Amino acid sequence: MQITSVSDFRKDIKTYLDRVVKDFETLVINRGKDSGIVVMSLQEYNSLMATSHELSSRKNEMRLDSAIEKLKKGESFDKDLIKD
Repeated sequence: MQITSVSDFRKDIKTYLDRVVKDFETLVINRGKDSGIVVMSLQEYNSLMATSHELSSRKNEMRLDSAIEKLKKGESFDKDLIKD
């Protein structure tokens, strides 16, 4: 995570935004005491939203946890896709 001030961000906005996109860096722009702005790439944002959706219900969360445990224990299997 990177942290900068509004004035520094303004001086070199392109470089900061390039880092956010290329390096998947989250940028915090400090605006004073307990105030700030978070800048992240669209890809990172979409990933966070997908994760949030997957964990939005307890049932989904439990199913994912169960699947992770099965993978850790080697209880997974391969299956061929159906071809038309």
